[in-house]
Amino acid sequence: METNSSLITESEYERSIGFLVHDVARLMRSEFDRSVRDAGLTRAQWFILAYVIRTDGQTQTDLAIETDMGKAPLCKLLDRMQVGGWIERRPDPDDRRVNRVFKTAKVDPLTSMMIDATGSLYDIALEGLDAAARENLVDGLIKLKKNLLAHKAGAVEIST
Repeated sequence: METNSSLITESEYERSIGFLVHDVARLMRSEFDRSVRDAGLTRAQWFILAYVIRTDGQTQTDLAIETDMGKAPLCKLLDRMQVGGWIERRPDPDDRRVNRVFKTAKVDPLTSMMIDATGSLYDIALEGLDAAARENLVDGLIKLKKNLLAHKAGAVEIST
């Protein structure tokens, strides 16, 4: 019996948007990890730290939603990061049941390390693409993201 997966050729997999996005992201994460491994943070901690740097002071709930993490695993990760001195949690001034997550001064030197590592990584990944191709790639990915977010919110229905 022939399955649907046997109908897809290897070259079709190689040109699949889903596989390409996943593989490129995986390779970029691995290369980023390699370039910053001496900082003493895990991949998950770097991931959370990038969001905290970008939106310092957001609630734990918002951080869980934005990073697509469950509240319990995020809480454990934040506990370890707080013990390590990377973040601090403070109660929301309007609702003490809500914690807000802030980066500490210990993060400041890492910010430039992250920027440098990311810039080098982009140079490697985008080698051979001219400025127009780079802009088109970014514009296309932004459009994909907006479409998926709109669909997730129920604003767009995929027709079959």
